[in-house]
Amino acid sequence: MKPDPGRDRPPEVPPPLPHSARLLVLAAYTLLGVAVVLDLATNPQLTFSPVLATAPALAGVGGTRRARVPLTVGLLALAFVPLLGIADTGVPLAVHLTAGATVLAITCVSTANVVLVATRERELLHSRSVAEAAQRTLLRPVPERIDGLRVAVRYLAAAAEARVGGDLYEVLATPYGTRLLVGDVRGKGLSAIETAADVLGSFREAAQVEPDLGAVARRLDATVVRRRAREEFVTAVLLGVPESDGPTELVNCGHLPPLLWRPGGVTEVDTPVPDPPLALRNLVAGPYHSTRFAFVPGDLLVLYTDGVTEARDAAGRFYPLADRLAAMPELSPDALVDRLVADLRVHTGGPLSDDAALLVVRRERRRSAAPQALHSTFGGGSRPSTRNASTAASVQSDPLA
Repeated sequence: MKPDPGRDRPPEVPPPLPHSARLLVLAAYTLLGVAVVLDLATNPQLTFSPVLATAPALAGVGGTRRARVPLTVGLLALAFVPLLGIADTGVPLAVHLTAGATVLAITCVSTANVVLVATRERELLHSRSVAEAAQRTLLRPVPERIDGLRVAVRYLAAAAEARVGGDLYEVLATPYGTRLLVGDVRGKGLSAIETAADVLGSFREAAQVEPDLGAVARRLDATVVRRRAREEFVTAVLLGVPESDGPTELVNCGHLPPLLWRPGGVTEVDTPVPDPPLALRNLVAGPYHSTRFAFVPGDLLVLYTDGVTEARDAAGRFYPLADRLAAMPELSPDALVDRLVADLRVHTGGPLSDDAALLVVRRERRRSAAPQALHSTFGGGSRPSTRNASTAASVQSDPLA
């Protein structure tokens, strides 16, 4: 899995202050300098020495991680106190001593605060390293090429301190062709991560031994039911792509429908009979249903979680994934997913409010394949040109026990 470039900044490097904050700090330093000049130039019975206590506090502003910065500034400010005392002969000594003690106290507090922040950021860095290790174990890198497919995936964590959440994905080569899974745990925190780990573990096992994709979904449902400590459920979409150029099978467990890109349009691929999310199968009688649709060489499938489509811009508008995808040229999966992520970040103008996963799969053109005959067999001769023509991509529906 390619890392998210938006999170490559080392946490020990403080982010720059906003422009307005920099102006305020500059104004504070200017006022401090003016106060010292006025003290030296005006009535010796008046002193501004207590104002020097603001110097070490200002030095700690801006996210510096070096304790010597406020310490050095504080000591310089402390050195100015006796100089002002010499200039202000009419001011009682107790006032100057109080000013010096205040400067020293603020210096110690500012230095201690910088040390505390730096320590906590080191702990955060360690936690993020542990989270990255957990992510590499839970969400393993997918192969770039597998059984005539090219695959690319990106995972975007919503929180800066989190590298893994409840979104999940997997791509496996099995005796029954390539099987793919994208899902989203409806829950938060460690429990959601544990549920995602259980679903992925069950899928990795069941996908290798169950010839029926509906049976794989049934086993995933049973896995989530067994551990529903917090009433969690999982939306998921399962795909089975055969090694031959036959139709691709889809089982949708309450998840967002995949998008099928072909030159000329984008269609949603959905099942005629909606199935409930994992852990809720017992609420709706009957088996899981599958849809078989044409996924021919040159086609692209985009699987995603709602962190993508529910990302909002400043006006509150959702990200129009299908429309943006339809406007993009033919690209490799890796280039396309990078472009979608960049476009998503521009749309939101800031961090995401929910974790998001994008999985893009393209069926490669085989030298011995006959794409025109394949299109004719599975409805490819008349390609859909609108994003809503999901029925044009779906050609057969079978109930799975």
